[in-house]
Amino acid sequence: EECLVVVLNLTPVPRFEYRLGVPVEGFYRELLNTDAACYGGSNLGNLGGVWAEAVPSHGRPYSIRLLLPPLGVLFLKPEKP
Repeated sequence: EECLVVVLNLTPVPRFEYRLGVPVEGFYRELLNTDAACYGGSNLGNLGGVWAEAVPSHGRPYSIRLLLPPLGVLFLKPEKP
């Protein structure tokens, strides 16, 4: 079963330490960050990915803390062990 997390920040303000509920534990690789410098953005991101924590949020058993770039979209995918 595949899982893809898509997060949009449609405000001009970056969101630091934004906690988002996710369905599975493990490492979430940042597949796409539309704010990357190669797309002309400010290059704010999550250094390639983040680890899920056993902290429930948004009705999910795990959560990740993200830096949401301004006016950007993130695509994250959990890596299989």
